[in-house]
Amino acid sequence: MRSRLAGKTALVTGATGGIGEAVVRRLAAEGAAVVVTDLDAGPCKKLAEEVGGGALGLALDVSDESAWREVVATATATLGELSVLVNNAGIATMHTVETETMQSWNRVLGVTQTGVWLGMKYGGPSIRRSGGGSIVNIASIFGTVGGFGAQFSYHAAKGAVRTMTKNAALHWAQHNVRVNSIHPGFIATPRSRELWHDTPRQTAMVEGTPLGRLGTPEEVAAAVAFLACDDASFMTGSELYVDGGWTAR
Repeated sequence: MRSRLAGKTALVTGATGGIGEAVVRRLAAEGAAVVVTDLDAGPCKKLAEEVGGGALGLALDVSDESAWREVVATATATLGELSVLVNNAGIATMHTVETETMQSWNRVLGVTQTGVWLGMKYGGPSIRRSGGGSIVNIASIFGTVGGFGAQFSYHAAKGAVRTMTKNAALHWAQHNVRVNSIHPGFIATPRSRELWHDTPRQTAMVEGTPLGRLGTPEEVAAAVAFLACDDASFMTGSELYVDGGWTAR
C-alpha cells in the first residue's frame, strides 16, 4: 500500500468499532502513527499494538472536554503535533420525534455532535501548528435525508456535523487545515449485524441501495485515507458519500 501518510500523526475516535477499527488499520497501513481512542483503554492499546508504527492507545470520552485536553496533550507530547483527526465516535437510539426523551437526546448529541466539536476545538489547533493537515468528520446519509422517520436525535446530530464541517473548513482555510465530512450509507459492522441482520429493515436498506448491497468498513476507511492525505489537497468543506447510491435517488 502507498505510504501517503508517512511521518503523519492521526487521531481517531470511536476507534475500536467496525468503521473506527478499519480506519485505524488503513491509516496505519498508509504510514501514519495512529492515536487510537475509545471509551475503554484496553481495546485501544491492543489495537495500537497490532497496527504498530508507533501507535498509541488512549481512553477518551469524546463528550468530556477535560478528557480531550488530556488526550491531545498526551498524544502530542508522545508523537508530535497532529496532522490528521478523524471524528468517528457516535451513538444512536431508535426514538422518533415523539418518543425521544431528554435523557437520550442529550446523550446522543453529547457524543455524536458535541464530541465532534470538541475534537475540532482541541485537535484543530494542533494540526494548524503542524503546518496543516486534514480533519475528517464521519457524518451519515442520515445527516442529509430523513431515512425511515426514526433515530431522531441521531439525524439531528449528524445534520449538525455536516454544517459544522463547512463552518470549520472556512475558519481554517487560510491555515491549510482542511475539514471534510464523509456520509456513509448502510455499512455491515459487528454492531449493525446485532441490530438488523436478516431483518426486514436490512432488506429495505439493501433494496433502497442502487448498488444492491451493504457497504464495508474498509470502503469507508478508504475514503477517510483519501481525504486525510495530500491527494485531496484542494478539498475542504466537502461532503463525500459512501452510500452505494442511496442519496442519489
